[in-house]
Amino acid sequence: MHATCNRQRQTRQQVKGIKRSSINAIIAAATLAAAAPASAAEITLTATFRDFLDSHADFEQDIGGSDHDIVADTLGPDRKPVYAPGASGSTLTTNGKTEFDQWYRDVPGVNMTTTKPLILLETATPGTFSFTTGAFYPIDDELFGNQGRTHNYHFTTEIHGEFTYGGGEIFGFTGDDDVFAFINGIKVIDIGGIHGAIGISISLDAKASELGLVLGETYEFDFFHAERQTIASAFTFTTSIDLEDTPLSTSVSEPATGILFAGGLLGSAWLRRRIWR
Repeated sequence: MHATCNRQRQTRQQVKGIKRSSINAIIAAATLAAAAPASAAEITLTATFRDFLDSHADFEQDIGGSDHDIVADTLGPDRKPVYAPGASGSTLTTNGKTEFDQWYRDVPGVNMTTTKPLILLETATPGTFSFTTGAFYPIDDELFGNQGRTHNYHFTTEIHGEFTYGGGEIFGFTGDDDVFAFINGIKVIDIGGIHGAIGISISLDAKASELGLVLGETYEFDFFHAERQTIASAFTFTTSIDLEDTPLSTSVSEPATGILFAGGLLGSAWLRRRIWR
């Protein structure tokens, strides 16, 4: 009888010990989970790339230099830049309206088009996101190909989004060649021309009156870039604007073969893994 009671007490103590161990393990796991760093936040934008032959009048020609005011201060009704060369009909690095209007429009026989996700990762500054690379060649060996070169150097980039103005936002870009950025349809960055990397940053608060921004209201963001000549291509896109991706429709010549992620091109196998997780 005493032996049976002792065995029952031992069993109850063992069960309590197991329960305490389980509870302690759960608490420890929860503590580790709370202490582990959260996954980096990101913003994904659809980038439309149009590839050009190096024989195009505005690409890889014997031209160069900063070329401001290629485009008007406001976007056209189709959310595309409006060519504005003045009385001469051209600018230092462009050859006319017909050629320029091909930069950000699908023109069979003149350009080929694809889209890729451009992923901005959160920086060490909370709420600020960036994509940066000193070797921006997103369509190497695609579309018209590299045309006998190490990289494909002749393409344009187009990004569209929208955001709700909350106050305190910034946007900055460093790179080459041409970059035109618009907020609420008004030009805020103009680093046109064929040149080395140039950097510029703006504060939305400082331009709120000029841009007609009102806290809590939603506005369009439009970004246009061109890589027009060898031998380098840098691209740093940094912002604290909470952008929502709103791409315009386009005629894609070839499906995307990878995504642009924090300064690199990740292939389709990685993309499939990401999608199906």
